[in-house]
Amino acid sequence: MELLTLEHFSGCVNQSFTTRLDDVNLEFVLVEARPIGAAAPHPMRKPFSLLFRNTAAVVFPQKTYPMHHPQVGEVGIFLVPIAYEKAGFLYQAVFN
Repeated sequence: MELLTLEHFSGCVNQSFTTRLDDVNLEFVLVEARPIGAAAPHPMRKPFSLLFRNTAAVVFPQKTYPMHHPQVGEVGIFLVPIAYEKAGFLYQAVFN
C-alpha cells in the first residue's frame, strides 16, 4: 500500500467514513484535513491531521479502526477522542 498523504483525504472533507466495532456499523464524518507543523529533514511525507465527528451518544476508545471510504478505500486509522461538541464526539488522527 502506498504511504497515505494529506492529498488522499483533502477531497473527502464532510464525507463519511465507515467502520465496524463489536458488529455495529459506525459512521465518522471527516470534518477537517490539514497540514501540521514543520516536517523533519527528508520526511517520507508532510505531517497532517484529520478530524472526524461521530454522533453516537458514547465515546469510542482510542484504537486503530479499519475505516472505509469509496475514494480512499479501506485504511487503518488510529483515532483518539479529543473533544465533545453538541454535534458529537471529535476524534483526531495524526500522520507524521
